[in-house]
Amino acid sequence: MIKEIALLAGGCFWGVEELIRQLPGVTFTEVGYTGGDLKSPRYEDVKKGNTKHAEAIRIEFNPKILSYEELLRYFFRLHDPTTLNKQGNDRGTQYRSAIFYNSPEQKKIAEKVKVEIDKSGKWKSPVVTEIVPASTFYPAEDYHQKYLQKNPGGYTCHYLRD
Repeated sequence: MIKEIALLAGGCFWGVEELIRQLPGVTFTEVGYTGGDLKSPRYEDVKKGNTKHAEAIRIEFNPKILSYEELLRYFFRLHDPTTLNKQGNDRGTQYRSAIFYNSPEQKKIAEKVKVEIDKSGKWKSPVVTEIVPASTFYPAEDYHQKYLQKNPGGYTCHYLRD
């Protein structure tokens, strides 16, 4: 099977994972931490907001079914990309909006989609989503994985916007 990997951060990783895992073409999701300085961070470290890590989701997908561009357009619908270091009630750099690209092609596509979303008029404020090179992804603790499947009434500030 052909697979590509995307790393995205859009606030609390529970809600991002729950919406993305349901997309046709997504074959695997895992929540974790990336973009920071601390090696092998744990939730207790990241939640303090001083590790520079973002709560992120690692997505494996089949690009013959779901393109990277389609995935990013969907990503921009499930969170507010105009709020700096904030989604819903969650505040701090660990909740920032970011695309961690794995190749020059992913970077090019991310920049294109970000400009399209910014110019679309769907948001009153400018899109602040970071587009940065991927770094080491550290899986989160088991209790965070598929959290909203295990806890259907659990907290999320994510929903699809038109």
